[in-house]
Amino acid sequence: MHTYTLLHQTPKLYIKTKLISPNKIYFHSFNLSSYFKILDLKKMADHQRIHPVHEHEAMVVVPLTPQKATAPLITRGSSKSEHGDPERQYPPPPVHRTIPYAPLKPPKRRSSCCKKCLCWTISLLLLQIVIIGILAAVVYFVFDPKVPKYSVDAMRITQFNFGNDNSLSATFNVNITARNPNKKIGIYYESGSHLSVWYTGRKLCEGSLPKFYQGHRNTTLLSLALAGQTADAAGLVQSLQAQQQTGSIPLNIRAKVPVRLKLGKLKLMKWKFLVRCRVDVDSLAANNAISIRDSSCKFRFRL
Repeated sequence: MHTYTLLHQTPKLYIKTKLISPNKIYFHSFNLSSYFKILDLKKMADHQRIHPVHEHEAMVVVPLTPQKATAPLITRGSSKSEHGDPERQYPPPPVHRTIPYAPLKPPKRRSSCCKKCLCWTISLLLLQIVIIGILAAVVYFVFDPKVPKYSVDAMRITQFNFGNDNSLSATFNVNITARNPNKKIGIYYESGSHLSVWYTGRKLCEGSLPKFYQGHRNTTLLSLALAGQTADAAGLVQSLQAQQQTGSIPLNIRAKVPVRLKLGKLKLMKWKFLVRCRVDVDSLAANNAISIRDSSCKFRFRL
């Protein structure tokens, strides 16, 4: 009788088994899983030739790979194994909610067009301001402009009548001196000027300046005839008579004159000279010499 010695390997235990004969099996320890594996070895011995060895010969070690369990060893609901339910060992994967994608609406073209128009308008205005500033700097440093000067030298009243219809008719002759102190700038006085005489906010007479050219460093004497008629002048006449008793009657002379400046050979665009003169006279009697007690004029211009 021969003795077959095999070493069975389990995941945790080696079981030494003696096969005394193909039909008789002796083993030292009993395990259910080892029992089924020994039966598998017996079937292998039936189909394959097993060479007998003696006890003193080397032992053959047969490694067995563990098989993964495909089903739980106990029925669900009866009891739990030491490692728990294999289906409940890992928590279920988290549920990710998808947010629907809503594309942004494209901006309205109308607003973009308005922004472009606004940007272009601001750019043009800034460009115009820069150009005007450059021109003003050139004129200031090259031509050294100076403000014209005006004065009222004499005044004579040829008519000052109060009518039966409470209207006042007045005719003034005014002598005005215009001075141009500039060395390189000439002044063209254009048509369309307006000159008027006022007393306490009521216009007494009006007229205009002639059209002429005033050269460099030139002084021009102007004799102007101003005439006018004021309706409902009863209160105005009484105020003039009362003021005449004091010996000083304040009059305001306003002039609006369109001009064009000549820089060398360049003739610029049209400007407007605004002149305001305050004149104090002693009386407003017709055909009498009027003495000017005080006179002052202010000048400014605009486009």
